[in-house]
Amino acid sequence: KFGAFGGSRCLTSLSEHTQAVWGVAFHDITGNFLVSCSMDHTAKLWDLVANKCKHTMRGHVDSVNSICFQPYSNNVCTGSGDKTVSLWDCRSGLCIQTLYGHKNSINSVSFALRGDTIASADADGVVRLWDVRMVAEVAAFSATQYPVNATAFDPSGRWLATASDDGQLRVFDTETHELRVTMTGHSDAVQCCAFDRKGKFLVSGGSDASMRMWC
Repeated sequence: KFGAFGGSRCLTSLSEHTQAVWGVAFHDITGNFLVSCSMDHTAKLWDLVANKCKHTMRGHVDSVNSICFQPYSNNVCTGSGDKTVSLWDCRSGLCIQTLYGHKNSINSVSFALRGDTIASADADGVVRLWDVRMVAEVAAFSATQYPVNATAFDPSGRWLATASDDGQLRVFDTETHELRVTMTGHSDAVQCCAFDRKGKFLVSGGSDASMRMWC
């Protein structure tokens, strides 16, 4: 649903998914397109000018848990409970690449701002980095023994934050894959995280009903 900021009026409701919607993302160039992912095993591309679904992306055989656009492109990345990461061309709605390697359900996918690297994280706490140009895994490491619920690159692409069920955020060096800092403060699972546009602050949201800002 879309609401008007400053008020409570719903502007648009998009409702073609048949089960829970887990993620949404705006196209970063025009803002006229939106993608969503769902427990119904599909992802959808929405035309916000026409307020209708343009493509339904089918191919995953389990819940699609995370979705994001590749920066400055027409490609979308999805992560699924079927343990795969997929890349889709939004112009056709077709899958152009599937990446294999995870041993458990994927909870999060995110792109570095340059658009050349994907981070994916799963319910085993394993994070994998993928080179989009080489279509290959370039690193895999255990962030924690608990499920990782979200990942986020800083604007430089050097630092990757993870949010996990153990109530902690961690920041890793994407070049050395070493843990640089652990942030403790949430009293329950951390569900989401994001860097600000300058990479100075990291914000997190948790099951403890709190949001926290870190620097």
